Amino acid sequence: MVLAIAVWSLAHCSLLPLYAPGMALTTLIDDDAISTRVGELADEISRDYADAEELVLIGVLKGSFIFLADLSRRLTIPHRIEFISVSSYGERESEDPGAVRLILDVRHDIGGKHVLIVEDIVDTGHTLAYLMRLLSARLPESLKACTLLHKPDRNEVDVTIDYLGFDIPDVWVVGYGLDYAEQYRTLPRICALER
Repeated sequence: MVLAIAVWSLAHCSLLPLYAPGMALTTLIDDDAISTRVGELADEISRDYADAEELVLIGVLKGSFIFLADLSRRLTIPHRIEFISVSSYGERESEDPGAVRLILDVRHDIGGKHVLIVEDIVDTGHTLAYLMRLLSARLPESLKACTLLHKPDRNEVDVTIDYLGFDIPDVWVVGYGLDYAEQYRTLPRICALER
């Protein structure tokens, strides 16, 4: 029992070397702020799509899964969930540093549907720009984007973010679905990782 309390205490402090020696986490956005903002986004999306027969939410794996789950549970409109997965090409695989490839596609036709891409973070903008091109070619009724986080200082491509959680500085962030080497995804808050 004492060990469990000690682990819980460590996991809830703001400066936290959890998995790797020499790394520390500093809270940027706490769980209460995330919950409040997700609720506000859900209200806004529900209002905007109040007359739609159905909204298709496309979560970009893996990072968006927690945000998508929380957002979708707070929507008050008919909706369904799809997933898509993309990966940036490595330097050896492509001459284009912004090149993106499709790993997992949506399973159902989105033609004639209202579609909302749900991202964890928009950094350079290349991934979102690729997804907008890919999905708009399938002729949805409408296509918009929602992201929890945005790094405006890192943008290399102009993309429209219709629903935004938070602008953040150019730091490596983890938690609430975002990872570093597949670690930290399940932290309940957004933290800056100091390496």
